[in-house]
Amino acid sequence: MNGQAAVGIARIGGILFLVSLIAGGFGEGFAPSQLVAPTDAATTAHHIIASDALFRFGFASYLVEGCCNVALAVVLFVLLRRLDLLVAGLGALFQVMAAAVFAFAELFYFVPSLLLGGDAYLKSFSADQLNSLVLLSLNVYGLGGGMSLVFYGVGSICFGYLIFRSGYLPAWLGILVVVGGIGFALRTFALILLPNLSTSFLQVSMIIAIVAMSGWLLVRGVDIAKWEQAPAATGA
Repeated sequence: MNGQAAVGIARIGGILFLVSLIAGGFGEGFAPSQLVAPTDAATTAHHIIASDALFRFGFASYLVEGCCNVALAVVLFVLLRRLDLLVAGLGALFQVMAAAVFAFAELFYFVPSLLLGGDAYLKSFSADQLNSLVLLSLNVYGLGGGMSLVFYGVGSICFGYLIFRSGYLPAWLGILVVVGGIGFALRTFALILLPNLSTSFLQVSMIIAIVAMSGWLLVRGVDIAKWEQAPAATGA
């Protein structure tokens, strides 16, 4: 693959990072924040019924984000495999694993639409029981989403390491991605070992890394001259 093709693939990656960030921000952040009352099952159920379109758009936005993340794993693998095929492959596998775990967790996000749908087979449950099941399902969704971060984090550490040593992408960008990956991994373990600790701040570094990656890949792509030199320099 020549340098111009690499620039084109890098810019596709920049677009995917941007779309993933916007869709994920809406589907994982904004929509749930408007719908879920963490300790109030009845209020949560009321919000979902009253804002069904927002609830469904939140789920659809996640689907967009998930597709982008899988495609990004492939794009980064293609851009970085010449440096170390094993590390690049591990990065892609971990990030696809993260997408799969989050996809499973998202099923629990959608379950409340079934519980509150009014179907006849649910009449054996009282309203309070249904509301409690709704909140339980959303809590399981949140836990599953948290578990996915460790896989995304490890994949990011692999990719960040390769970006750092690539030469055709800036080393500081690789450092940002590695730090973001460590933050994601730490958040998963904190959710398990320190459940009462607020850990949202551990995601900030990855958000910064994604914004930086999106901007750099869209505007600059890869350094074509250094890309062309990379195979000889690495022995790939």
